[in-house]
Amino acid sequence: MISLAVLVPLVAALLVLVNVVGDDPEPAADSPVADVSGETPAPRGDLPPVDVDTPDVTPEADLACPALMGQLPLELAGETSRMVRSDTLFAYAWGDPAVVLVCGVAPPAGFVLGSSPIEINGVQWFVDTADPETVVWTTVDRLVPVQMSVPASTDSALVTAASTIIATAIPYTEPAPGPLPAPTN
Repeated sequence: MISLAVLVPLVAALLVLVNVVGDDPEPAADSPVADVSGETPAPRGDLPPVDVDTPDVTPEADLACPALMGQLPLELAGETSRMVRSDTLFAYAWGDPAVVLVCGVAPPAGFVLGSSPIEINGVQWFVDTADPETVVWTTVDRLVPVQMSVPASTDSALVTAASTIIATAIPYTEPAPGPLPAPTN
């Protein structure tokens, strides 16, 4: 005799199987059908490649940057990634006009005593607005600095979105501003 403890799961499994497989290969006329006629986001490569100058790779960058680069998404803050031409694998870009990320740059020269970094999603950034065409954001609290060059006509949404990824991928280090520059006469 079959026990009730065995019979109940067997009946439940049989009911699930009948509902999943069914005996009608055609969906009912009133069954909802997914609409697949919409446009898909542009795949990486539809935008022209971006030429990116990158610094020589340091041993620290060679250790830290692959973790970040492996986590960067094909779409960030609604912008599609695009191909990059550079001397290292530590450069990435999104959107048009391009927002460019480079991992393993030199610390920003303008980050001196008295500078106030901007903190976004747990990452401290030094923001250089000296170039009227491009705003350069550089991390000052990571084992290796990460730089994002953002066209002045673009907002900082990609920096905000990338901050979360950078915070988890590259270890924190205490920010160390350089000394104030000597006064010139």
